[in-house]
Order: sequence, then structure tokens, then C-alpha cells
Amino acid sequence: MSDDAWLVAGLGNPGKEYSGNRHNVGFMIADLLASRIGAKFGRSKRAHAEVAEGRLALPGKPGGGPRLVLVKPLTFMNLSGAPVVSLAQFFKVPVANVIAVHDELDVPFGEVRAKRGGGEGGHNGLRSMSKSLANKEYARVRFGVGRPPGRQDPADYVLSDFSSAERKELDFLVDRAADVVEAIILEGVEWAQNKYHGS
Repeated sequence: MSDDAWLVAGLGNPGKEYSGNRHNVGFMIADLLASRIGAKFGRSKRAHAEVAEGRLALPGKPGGGPRLVLVKPLTFMNLSGAPVVSLAQFFKVPVANVIAVHDELDVPFGEVRAKRGGGEGGHNGLRSMSKSLANKEYARVRFGVGRPPGRQDPADYVLSDFSSAERKELDFLVDRAADVVEAIILEGVEWAQNKYHGS
């Protein structure tokens, strides 16, 4: 575990009309992480984003654990990369310490998975981050939303709210996703995969 700062980018779209969308689950997880570290989001002067800063709480370490920079881009999803890169550069966060938190069509609802690098799976927020970072080797916390039913267009599906049945589990799953983010920071992606995948 290094003392370097970590940047966690919760991906979503700004505006109240999007707040309950599947595509905005990254914002929901970032909000929970901010509350865990006792931080509040505020508008950044350096990038089109909201930022919250603090340290992870660690038992037996009064000063706290690693420094955490939480970012919610205020661009729309397909332009998420620019504010993430600006803030990573400002806070001197290496790509290896950047984590994208996002909805994932290819993971069933109810599952949260961690990975490092790889493709973007058609996710516009990830595509923008990879392009802006000129690097795909950042970590990802993939919150499963599953595939749309029937012939519903995937774009319409992710831009709709979670169903009433899904909302019954949503708080628990957002909490679990926040645990996965913390596990990556404290123990690494592989450890997080071993602990949380399939459990």
C-alpha cells in the first residue's frame, strides 16, 4: 500500500433528471464513498467536475489511510475523460491509482466486479477516459445492470431508472461497490477480485 493519492471517478450524467438512472450509479457510489470519509463534494476550480477529498479510515491509524480524491465529472458521460485527466495531473495521481466506477451491461444486476485495463465494452465514459489518459491500465469497478429486456435499446435502458424491484437491493449493492473500491486501494485489484467475485 503506497501513500500516493488515489483518484476515484464516479461516472454519470449531471442533472436531476438523470440522478436515478442506471447510467448514474457511479455518482451514487462516489457519494457514498464521500460520506464514508466525511467529505462533501464541491465544484472544482480546475476542471468541470465536483470533487471531494479525504482519507480512508483505517483502524489503528489515527492519521487515516491513503488519500482519496473523489471526482464526479459534470460533463456528460461521453466527455468524462477530460476532467478526470486534469484532476489526476493536478493531484499527481498515476494512472495505476485511477479507478473508474461505472454501470456495466455485461455484468448481471446484483454483481459488482473489479478489473484493471481491457476494453471499454461500448461504455462511452470509459472510452473517453481511455482516450484522455492515453492509457487503459486504470482500475474499474463494474456495477452490473444487466442487459435490457426484449428489444429495448441499451442506450434507453441505461438512461432509465432502476426498477422498483432493483431499488430494493440498490443500497446494499452500492455499499458493496464502495467496499470493492476500498479493497482495490488497500489490497489491490486481484485481492478484490478474489474476495468479491462470485460471493
